[in-house]
Amino acid sequence: MRFKWMPWKFIVRFVAHRHGFLDPINLLSQLQRFIQPSEVNEPVELLRAGALMHARGLINNRVIQHNLDWVWPYWIERQFDPRDVSFIPRAFSITHINLSHRNWTAVGLPDYADLPIVDPRGLLTPIIDEWSIDVWLVTKNGQSLLPSRTKKVEQRLVCDDDLTVITDSKNDNLSMTNKASVLLEDGMPVCRLDIAAFADKEAWIAVALRPYNPEGVSFVYELKLDAKHNSWLIDDKYTVNFSDSVDRHHIANYKQGDVHIHLHDCIDERQGECAIGMLTGVAMFKLDSSIGSREVSVRIPMQQDDKKLTQHRTWREHLQNSCVLKIPQPNFQSLYDSALRTLLLHSSEDIYPGPYTYKRFWFRDAVFIIHALLCAGLTQRAEKALDRFAARQGLSGYFHSQEGEWDSNGEVLWILHRYCQLTHQKTKPQWLQMIKRGADWIINKRLPIAKHDVHDGLLPAGFSAEHLGPNNYYYWDNFWGIAGLRAAAALFALNGDGALHKKYHAAAEDFQLCVDQSLALAAIKLRRQAMPAAPTRRFDAGAIGSLAIGYPTQLCAENDKRLLDTCDFLLEYCCVKNGFFQDMTHSGINPYLTLHIAQVLMRAGDVRYAPLMQRVADLASPTGQWPEAIHPLTGGGCMGDGQHVWAAAEWIMMLRNCFLREEDNCLVIGAGVSQEWLASGEVISFGPAATSFAQVTVIIEPQLAATGEVVSFLIRWQADWYSKHPQIEVRLPGQRVLKPGANENSVIYRMSA
Repeated sequence: MRFKWMPWKFIVRFVAHRHGFLDPINLLSQLQRFIQPSEVNEPVELLRAGALMHARGLINNRVIQHNLDWVWPYWIERQFDPRDVSFIPRAFSITHINLSHRNWTAVGLPDYADLPIVDPRGLLTPIIDEWSIDVWLVTKNGQSLLPSRTKKVEQRLVCDDDLTVITDSKNDNLSMTNKASVLLEDGMPVCRLDIAAFADKEAWIAVALRPYNPEGVSFVYELKLDAKHNSWLIDDKYTVNFSDSVDRHHIANYKQGDVHIHLHDCIDERQGECAIGMLTGVAMFKLDSSIGSREVSVRIPMQQDDKKLTQHRTWREHLQNSCVLKIPQPNFQSLYDSALRTLLLHSSEDIYPGPYTYKRFWFRDAVFIIHALLCAGLTQRAEKALDRFAARQGLSGYFHSQEGEWDSNGEVLWILHRYCQLTHQKTKPQWLQMIKRGADWIINKRLPIAKHDVHDGLLPAGFSAEHLGPNNYYYWDNFWGIAGLRAAAALFALNGDGALHKKYHAAAEDFQLCVDQSLALAAIKLRRQAMPAAPTRRFDAGAIGSLAIGYPTQLCAENDKRLLDTCDFLLEYCCVKNGFFQDMTHSGINPYLTLHIAQVLMRAGDVRYAPLMQRVADLASPTGQWPEAIHPLTGGGCMGDGQHVWAAAEWIMMLRNCFLREEDNCLVIGAGVSQEWLASGEVISFGPAATSFAQVTVIIEPQLAATGEVVSFLIRWQADWYSKHPQIEVRLPGQRVLKPGANENSVIYRMSA
C-alpha cells in the first residue's frame, strides 16, 4: 500500500526523457486507443511467449549476420541469402526470427511427450529448445555435402512400426541418407540417427554439434569426448553415443569460428569450452576408400534418469481401432495417415498444438484436436484429455488457458457434448459440476441489454483468437458461447435434469436472439449480409472467425445467407491461389482456416470447396505436415509451430466429412467424394467412423459393364444404430440427392451427365 501514492508515472517519464526515449506512458495510452476497452489487453501468456521468441531473435541478431561463413540451418541459409526468394532485409530489425521456413517434423513414441524435431534438411534437435545435430560429408580435397546449403534434398515420413523422417541429400558424387526416429531400448526412449553415406573418393562422415535449432541460437558451453572415443558429454548434462569409435575430432569456440573451418586441422581436441556459449564440435568417421560407403548410428537418450516407461503401446496398437481411409489419391491418403500419427504424438499427456513453439496448452486448439481424435476413433485418447479440463477451471467457472479469451467455455461445453454424442454415453457424473459452472460463467459474463446497442447481450471485448485482431466483441466468441449453452442444456437433458436443461436452453435462445439482432444491425451498416469479425468492424480477414456459426457449431442452416455471403467475401478478397491468407498476425496462408471455408462450402453443396482442399494438400511439407501459416512465395512456414496439430486435425475432419457427417437428425453421406476418386474404378471407403447415430462405415464400389466401363456405383453403409434409424441422404458433389428408405443400407448411384 505504501506505493499507492508514489508518482511512478512521473518517474518513468522523467527517466525516459532524460535518456532521450519516447514517453512510455503516453505511448501505451496511444496504443490502447486502437482497441476496444477490455479487462485484459493481451494475454500475459502470449506476451511471455513473444518475449522469449524475441529474446532469442535478439541473440540471433548479435550472432548470425556477423558470422555468415558458418554453416547455419536451412532457414538462415535461405533467409539471409540476397539471391533467394526467402531473403528478408535486416536493416532496422532489432530481432532476427525464422519467418520464411518454419518447417519441422516431430518424431517420437505415442506414449511419450518429449518430441525431437527434424528440419527440412535433416537437422536433428533431440531435446526441446536445445542444440542440434547436423551431418556433413566431406572429402580430403575439400569437397563437401552440406545439406542446409544443398538443393538436391528429398525428405519423407515413413509411418511403419516406428515414425521415421528420412532425408536424402546429394551433391555431385557425394550422397547421404539420414534416418531420424525415437525407439524404445530396454524400456527407455532413445532418439536415433542412422547415417548412410557414399563418396567416390576418400571422405569422412562429420557428425556436427550445432549451437542452434530451427528457431535460432541455443547455447553450448562445453563438450567432452570420452576416453573410448565413442560418446559426447554436452554441458555435463546430455550424452550422445556413437556406434563406432571416432576417427578424428575437432572443437572450436566462438573466437575460433565455426568448427567447419577446422575440419582438416591435424590436431584433435578431446574437449573444449566456450564462455559465450557458441561451442561447435565434430566427430568424424572415415569412409573406406575401397568401398566408398559407410554407416554410422548416433543415439541420444531422451531421459537423464533411469525411469522406464511404465506404459507403452506400439503405433499399431494405438491405431487398431482408428478410422481407416481408403481412397485412390495417394497424397490425400498419406496426409490422412500422417495426421493420425501427429494427433497421437501430441496427446500423450496434455493436448499440444505443436512439438516446439506451441508445446503448451490452449483450450481452443485442444477442442478442435480432441474432436478429430473422437471422429477418428481414438476415443480413449480424447477422454483422457477431457478428464484433465476440470483442473484448469477457475472458481468463477472460467476455463483458463489464456486470459481474455472468451471462447474457451463454449468450446469446452461443446466438445463434452460431442463426446457424449459420438460415444453414445450419458454425461459423466464427475463432469456435471464443471459443466454447470462453465455454463453459468457464460451467462454471467454477457453484457447487459440496453436499447438498440449493437453489443447488447454479447460477451465483452476480449483478445479471442490472436488471428482475429486486437480486442473486440468478436462474433467467434459469441457463437461459441451459444454453442456451449446449447451443449450444457443437452448434457443435463442426458442426465435427466429437466430444470437445468430448461435454464440453459432458454439462455442459449436469448443469447442467439441478441447475436442475430447485432448481426442485423451490422448488415444494415455494411450493406451486405456477410458477417464481419465484430459488430463495428469493417470487412477484413478477421471475418473468418464468424464462420464458426456454420462450422463446426452448426448453429445455422447449411444455406444460411449470412454464412455463404461471408464465404463469398473471404474467397474474393482474402485468398491467395485458393488458400485463405490471414493478413493479421499470421501474415500467411492458413491451412486450417482454409479448410474452415471448405467445410462451410461442402456443407452447402458448393463445389468450390474442392480447390481449397487441394490447395491445402499442395501446401503440405514433403513429410505431410503444415506449419500454422505459410509464406505465399517460399511455401515455407512463416508463423507459429512448424508442425501445427490443429491443421492436421482439420485435415482429418475434412476427409471424414467428405464421407459422412451429421446434420440434425440426418446422416449425410458422400458430400465430398470427388469425381476423381469415383473415376478411378477402385473401391473407396471410410470407417468405422463415430457419429451421433452409430459407428458407421461407408463403402463405394464401382459397378462395371461387360466392356469394363464404370456405369454406376454401389454406395453402402454398415452401422448398428444406437436407437432408431436416422434419415439418410446421399449427396455426391454436383449430383442429385438420394434418400433411401429406413430399411435400406445401400443405393445404386448412376452418375448424371
